Amino acid sequence: MSFFKDVIGQEDVKQLLIHSAKNGKMPHAVLLTGPAGSGKLPIALAVARYLLCHHPAENDACGQCNSCKMMDHLAHPDMHFAFPVVRKKAGRDVVCDEFLPQWREMLGRNSYADLQEWMRVIDAGNQQPQIYVRESDEIQRKLSLKASQGGYKVMLIWLPEKMNVECANKLLKLLEEPPLKTVFLLVSEEPDLLLPTIVSRTQRINLKPLPESDIERYLVERYMLPVEDARDIAHRSAGSLLRAVENVHLGEENKLCFELFVNLMRTAYKRDIRSLKAWSEQVAGMGRERQKNLLEYCQRMVRENFICNFRQPDMVYLNPEELQFASRFAPYINERNIISVMELLGEAQVHIEQNVNPKMVFFDMALRMIVEMKQQ
Repeated sequence: MSFFKDVIGQEDVKQLLIHSAKNGKMPHAVLLTGPAGSGKLPIALAVARYLLCHHPAENDACGQCNSCKMMDHLAHPDMHFAFPVVRKKAGRDVVCDEFLPQWREMLGRNSYADLQEWMRVIDAGNQQPQIYVRESDEIQRKLSLKASQGGYKVMLIWLPEKMNVECANKLLKLLEEPPLKTVFLLVSEEPDLLLPTIVSRTQRINLKPLPESDIERYLVERYMLPVEDARDIAHRSAGSLLRAVENVHLGEENKLCFELFVNLMRTAYKRDIRSLKAWSEQVAGMGRERQKNLLEYCQRMVRENFICNFRQPDMVYLNPEELQFASRFAPYINERNIISVMELLGEAQVHIEQNVNPKMVFFDMALRMIVEMKQQ
């Protein structure tokens, strides 16, 4: 876990970071961005291991020294983490150290994990994870200490866009003038949500979607899939290893999103108000992160169904079940309603992010979808 050799693809980024570390030119703050499933977090962990390794090899950490053995368990005293968490008790801010066992367990299982998986691990429910202001004090305290092993100190901040404003502002000075031999690794899914003053203090590295050939090779080697099946899944994954693995396992969350999308579109077309109300109440009972995930899925399905109308199979990224539904549904998403449907779903997503009452948001969206489904 957390070696460069374990990171799928991204060879240019890996070589850039290895070269910087070997030549003592490692930036004091690196912002890793890119689409979900491109390998940002695994690369950050590999960089941290390489910097902390006592005997780094040409292209990776040695894996044998005491530092590497501690990194095997993500328990190196000079490796620090900050990540979104939820309050255990109302009114009390929490810090990441309270969730370290779950964090280590999740990354030990899958270093490509995303926020949805983390939400399940910490049983977040309806709470939206944040990096609270207390965390900035903890970060300052940890980085003020001398390096236990006499080398680098590394602070990995996963999803820094989840920092509340007060926490982000308190870190500005530290990011600008960090202690000697201290490296910040910021791993962001939505860098546009970061304070510009934070972005300006980092060296940004953008990861690209993974090539289909890299995902195909991984699926064949890891899951022993036939080449044709691996190639099909790699194509439908749109450069995301996360989506590829979900397609292999046919994740329960994706199944639920598919069923909810189909139900919404069918009942909206039938103008079945009673069923739409029941649908909105079902979705309102899900946690906000799952609601946002559903709305993102709906937007993706709308785009894909619109593209299906052009009869260009290489441009479509749907699994067989989704494709079967699209064969009948695609004509209902056309030039007359594609923009308004996307705006409707996007507006609902903004309202959910702003903590508007979800029953109102989803019932209103469902009612307005009736009009859109008749725009043929």
